[in-house]
Amino acid sequence: MSLNLTDVTLTYPDGTGRLTALDHVTLDVPRGSITAVVGPSGSGKSSLLAVAATLVTPDAGTVTVDGTPTTGLTRGRLTDLRRNTIGIVFQQPNLLPALTAAEQLQVMAHLDGRSPAGARARARDLLDAVGLADQAGRRPHQLSGGQRQRVNIARALMNDPAVLLVDEPTSALDHGRGAAVIDLLSRLTRQRGTATVLVTHDRTHLTVVDRIAEVHDGCLSAPVPAG
Repeated sequence: MSLNLTDVTLTYPDGTGRLTALDHVTLDVPRGSITAVVGPSGSGKSSLLAVAATLVTPDAGTVTVDGTPTTGLTRGRLTDLRRNTIGIVFQQPNLLPALTAAEQLQVMAHLDGRSPAGARARARDLLDAVGLADQAGRRPHQLSGGQRQRVNIARALMNDPAVLLVDEPTSALDHGRGAAVIDLLSRLTRQRGTATVLVTHDRTHLTVVDRIAEVHDGCLSAPVPAG
């Protein structure tokens, strides 16, 4: 398993008490597969993603990323783990306005200390993989919403992560572009062998994922095959 959450509980302060965001959640995501986590707003989807990304430490339970248990790791080690092992596709692409599509990706490799030549080659490969080889020199304002989301996905794959975490990737897209993005994520998951978690409230495009799990009031159901 490339991503494993075992009996994870997460609470937040709520007045004089605590609010339970995740309640004994267990989830295993194998490499080369995509699991969709669905549920209404406020059900715990974002909290699950934050814990899986090691951005938030749970009150109890364990998170294991590509064979590495995260319990007790220092902040520096967690940062290294995220940079080298986890790719995150945010709901909004948040691309840097002054950079071209290729440069958006190359920045990620620069932060990891990779050679400029290697970064350029890797960026070209990924932009080709997401169907944007001919858009490499364009800046965000010259790209459509769907194209910007594809750059966002390619950027998350720049450091060859074992785990890919995707937050509501179709929320700002129309039906056709949304379907294309989900199809792309499914294809890249299989081609690149990532353990992918797709968090969404929209079930429309989920026929191409492997499994679906539902979260309600912080409790996650056992994943079932899609379709």
